[in-house]
Amino acid sequence: MTTDHLTHFDATGQAHMVDVGAKAETHRIAIATGSIRMKPETLAIIMNGTAKKGDVLGIARIAAIMASKRTSDLIPLCHPLALTKVAVDFETDVANASVHCKAQVETYGKTGVEMEALTSVQVGLLTVYDMCKAVDRGMVMSNIRVTEKHGGKSGDWSATS
Repeated sequence: MTTDHLTHFDATGQAHMVDVGAKAETHRIAIATGSIRMKPETLAIIMNGTAKKGDVLGIARIAAIMASKRTSDLIPLCHPLALTKVAVDFETDVANASVHCKAQVETYGKTGVEMEALTSVQVGLLTVYDMCKAVDRGMVMSNIRVTEKHGGKSGDWSATS
C-alpha cells in the first residue's frame, strides 16, 4: 500500500470498512497531542482548582480516556478495538496561557490506534472548554495531531523524523 491510496474506498469509490482480517496482531501505540489557549485568568482558575464545576484537568482526563474507548462509535469506519492502555497527561503553560494535552493509546491488534489517541486529545480539550466556558468563551483549541505511532506493517513513525 502506498501513502496515496485511500483504504476506506473500494474499487468503485464506495466507502467501506477496511478488512484487517489477514493482518498480524502486533503491539500498537499512538501518541497524539493538542493545546487549548485561554485567558491567563482562566488558566489561573484551572491551576488553583477554583472552577465552579470542579477539578477541570481531572475530569478532562477521565473524559479523554472514556472518549478513546468510544472512538468507533463516533468515527463511522473506525474498527472497535480492545485498548490495553490509555494514558492522558495535561500540562499547564503559564507563558502561553495554555493547557497542553498528550494521550498515549495502546492495543495488541490488527489495526492502529491513531484515531483513538486523536479522539482522546480532542475530547479532553473539549472538556476543558466546557468546564471553563462560563468565564472564557474565546478559548481556542489547536495543533491537534498524531506525534508518534509504533507497530504494525508500516512500523514506527514520528512527527519529528
